Amino acid sequence: MDKARQISELLAPTVSSLGLDLLGIEYLPAPGGAVVRLYIDYPADAAPVQGEDGQPVQPLVGIDECEQVSREVSAQLDVEDPISGNYTLEVSSPGIDRPLFTPAQFARFAGQNAKVGLKLPQDGRRRLTGRIVAVEGDTVRFDIDGQPFEAAIDNIDKARLVPDWAAMGYAPGKPGKKSGAKPKKPESTKQAERPADAESEK
Repeated sequence: MDKARQISELLAPTVSSLGLDLLGIEYLPAPGGAVVRLYIDYPADAAPVQGEDGQPVQPLVGIDECEQVSREVSAQLDVEDPISGNYTLEVSSPGIDRPLFTPAQFARFAGQNAKVGLKLPQDGRRRLTGRIVAVEGDTVRFDIDGQPFEAAIDNIDKARLVPDWAAMGYAPGKPGKKSGAKPKKPESTKQAERPADAESEK
């Protein structure tokens, strides 16, 4: 089991106890200390909240939720000690270009485009952008410019949705010209980073 999956299985119950889902973890080792990045979100079936227009909307993860999760999992990591050496803990919402980690997450967004990096090359590819067609077991099927492509979930290193700007109301403009104001980064994409003076040195 790789380190990211080990940490994910350790922390998932803690995140769930806060009413949130742990989508996945990126574990990035580095000479000065690893980065442990958690992506959290409200469950798909979470109770709606009242939006600015008074209509019910899906709740979004903001900085408060990120900080709450950061405090809880930081304390757990200090006790469980699954990471040797210094590390920085980051907690983030998925954002518009949300990362995909599991077969269920790929299946949820079938029909949308995703940018994918593979651990090992397939058919001469290490990177691809294509439409998610379906998920069969642990295999994700893509359509790349009309050509079928399959990748085992264990061979997917990183994957993110490609935002459909036109569907979001931002029609593409002519090359080299802006078609409108670029949407601001939503508050829910802010990160709660573990303070430097709170880093664990094992």
